[in-house]
Amino acid sequence: MRLAIWLGVLLLGYCTSALAAELRLYTEEYRPLSYIENGTLTGMAVEVTELLIQRTEQAARIELVPWTRGYHQVQHEANSGLFAMVRTPQREALFQWVGPIALGRTSFYSRRGAGLSIRGVKDVEQFSTLVVPKNWYSYEYLRGQGLKNLYGVPTPQHMVKMFKHGRIELLVANNLVLDNMLAEQGMRRDEVELQYTFMANNSYIAFSKSTDPALVQRWQQALEQSGHDGSLQRIHQRWFSEPYSFDALMPAP
Repeated sequence: MRLAIWLGVLLLGYCTSALAAELRLYTEEYRPLSYIENGTLTGMAVEVTELLIQRTEQAARIELVPWTRGYHQVQHEANSGLFAMVRTPQREALFQWVGPIALGRTSFYSRRGAGLSIRGVKDVEQFSTLVVPKNWYSYEYLRGQGLKNLYGVPTPQHMVKMFKHGRIELLVANNLVLDNMLAEQGMRRDEVELQYTFMANNSYIAFSKSTDPALVQRWQQALEQSGHDGSLQRIHQRWFSEPYSFDALMPAP
């Protein structure tokens, strides 16, 4: 009996310690998922993450950092996470995953009326240069396709500026952030035309491998509960006009 009590106290202490450990959560400026407005961090992914912090009763702080810094930190720092990260085969073994928190489609877009016709990834090799931010999941994917004209730039802003001024013919973008990417450069969605969707992508909260797996599991359970009770749907509808399905977000059993 004494042994059972001692083990119970030890287990309780371990769980309390895990809950008390402060998480450092990183995100980047990536409207409308995460950004600063009037000095306050906001965005669809930020709202979801704050909901999960509340539901897990986890001590945590969210920091807005450049993507490369956050990506590096979460590969080397315990009790840390990065959102919203697209889950890809290249990244699968590097992190622990909570999600998905959003679905998106990544596509090639051209200027409306340009007369282009893209029907596959290899079709883009007809252009002199395909510009994509070098730290993007889509850059990883397209590089894996062996495209010879792929060129990496530091930020999405570099890519959209080049597109606006006619220096490149194609824009690579996730449909969830396309409007905001264009608006930053004074452009509108009706100025572009969807050419070809080359990958579907799910966005997650990626935790470091050294974070306690039990903590990660609690976050996943809180996410699924939030989906079943409609909380995720309400957040999604505040930010996006496209239909939302929680069942579509959940991986097949």
